[in-house]
Amino acid sequence: MDIRPHIFAVRSYTPIPLIIAVLILAEPNLYTVVSGGVITCLGELLRLWAVGYAGSATRTRQVGAPALVTSGPFGLVRNPIYLGNLILSLGLCVMAWPWMPYMLGVFLALFGIQYSLIVSLEEQQLKKIFKREYDDYCQVVPRFLPRLKPYKFRNKTHCNLQSALRSERRTFQSTIIVMIAIILRWQLF
Repeated sequence: MDIRPHIFAVRSYTPIPLIIAVLILAEPNLYTVVSGGVITCLGELLRLWAVGYAGSATRTRQVGAPALVTSGPFGLVRNPIYLGNLILSLGLCVMAWPWMPYMLGVFLALFGIQYSLIVSLEEQQLKKIFKREYDDYCQVVPRFLPRLKPYKFRNKTHCNLQSALRSERRTFQSTIIVMIAIILRWQLF
């Protein structure tokens, strides 16, 4: 039984237990709140930029894509939304500063397991859909560590910031709620 489609479908909810643990174990201070807040915002900006190019197709529970996006952040790294998730979530962990550095290890391990499953499923599907075009793209553009020079064969996709802002509304809301909870934990406990 392939669990990857299920993990993909519930990917928005899998961080909830870790977020609860981080909030319970939080030991924030001014330095962690500010530095973690900056990291969180950078992660969200990367997500926003990527969603601006990929569109609302990133919010589906089905693996696939109407087009292979190779411009914008996708010309630098194949998974900019997931890289943004990593940075954003890492920022929240730094903000809360729970059982550091142990929680950071737990976070990175769980993140790595989840996204290795999701990315392998997506790559399998995209290879079926886009065949040689996707193979060529994968040979040049790295999975998670961005390259410095954009992909040579970028498509003509443009960033739609309005659509990205609408699509990211839930992510903004949940991120702000967690940030406020960490700040309240710092100020009240």
